[in-house]
Amino acid sequence: RLVLLEHSEHHLWQIDSDLRRRYPAAPIVPLVGDAGAYDAVRATLAEHRVDVVFHAAAIKHVPIAEANPFETVATNVLGTEAMVRAAIAAGVSRFVFISTDKVVRPRGLMGASKRLGERIGAAANGEREAFASVRFGNVLGSSGSVVPIFRRQIADGGPVTVTHPDATRFFMTLPEAVQLVLQAAAFPDAGRTFVLNMGE
Repeated sequence: RLVLLEHSEHHLWQIDSDLRRRYPAAPIVPLVGDAGAYDAVRATLAEHRVDVVFHAAAIKHVPIAEANPFETVATNVLGTEAMVRAAIAAGVSRFVFISTDKVVRPRGLMGASKRLGERIGAAANGEREAFASVRFGNVLGSSGSVVPIFRRQIADGGPVTVTHPDATRFFMTLPEAVQLVLQAAAFPDAGRTFVLNMGE
């Protein structure tokens, strides 16, 4: 059974519709909810006897994170802490936290808040529970990808904004990202941080 917990009704409807079209026999439970609502999440995880949690709720666009510091911390740190506590209380055996490459020497709030999320998960590892983090760079086709911004800038005649002329951006495809997340969930060791070796 796949339980989808999503704060945005629109995005929940989109992914639920897409999954039902592709996999009509799959048991899917679409739920509108807030990852930071501990009691509701714990009850949901327990009711559906969830084995594996993939925690992707985040404020992940750097300018939005910087402009909304309280919401960023509430979502990326406190929301993650609530999810981790709820997972432990509900007896979840595997928890995969979707992180970012910006946690390495973070220079802004988004990276720093996601780094704290990683630390919360790592501190929660126990004898039965395995909490892992997966760090992504730029995932092509994802909602956080910079590529649509570049395409729009090129279509508008430029300029194309880059962090620095010498900056190197690394990209991965959506299938590569999904494969890494699934491998992280299946890996026997607790507390690992997984990073895909991305191409330029």
